[in-house]
Amino acid sequence: MPTSYALTWDVVGERIYETGTKMGVIYPEASDGTYPKGYAWNGLTAVTESPSGADATALYADDIKYLNLRAAEEFGATIEAYSYPDEFAECDGTAIVTDGVYLGQQVRKPFGFTFRSTLGNDTSMNDYGYKLHLIYNATASPSERSYSTINDSPDAISFSWELTTTPISVTGYKPISNIVIDSTKVNPTKLADLEQILYGTPASGGTAAVDARLPLPDEVISTLGGPSGATGATGQTN
Repeated sequence: MPTSYALTWDVVGERIYETGTKMGVIYPEASDGTYPKGYAWNGLTAVTESPSGADATALYADDIKYLNLRAAEEFGATIEAYSYPDEFAECDGTAIVTDGVYLGQQVRKPFGFTFRSTLGNDTSMNDYGYKLHLIYNATASPSERSYSTINDSPDAISFSWELTTTPISVTGYKPISNIVIDSTKVNPTKLADLEQILYGTPASGGTAAVDARLPLPDEVISTLGGPSGATGATGQTN
């Protein structure tokens, strides 16, 4: 048995983990397929990403296995929260008739959604970095809401929505529904530029505030450094 190897495991600083979910933003989709304004989502408790599809179908010829054909992959997710912004109402099939009056069972508007998860390691813990998750062209299924009496073990109602997505185009790649960006691998200045787009900029020194918006995939890639070699930006094809 050899006593040394080219590969090493569990090097200090490389014991990485991912945790948490925060800084959710909802971007209702405009009629032209863009996401011109974002709204902070308070009370976000969990986001579960659920890719599906890509099943293999085996083909046989000459009495042997000839090849595997893969079905298209789809991207879905589940959002859980204690509350949601008013701007999500139309995405949840609710029409606001007037202040405080809501009509259900309406058309569900597509939307974009972003959130941040935390990256940690064995030396910096939760301060190591984070990942940005960008979701496009999603629609939400109705959520179950259970109302129960207040008792000696109080709890808040938790809402949950299942998301389905329809992929959108990106130059040079198959259509996508989501992008994941690793802060430890992208250029920090370019990442800051992207985050100013995602979260908006406040008014300052006579300069007007700029609304948060969700850029389309091509703009995300160009902001982070270009279509090929934009280290750390990965789009899952769905």
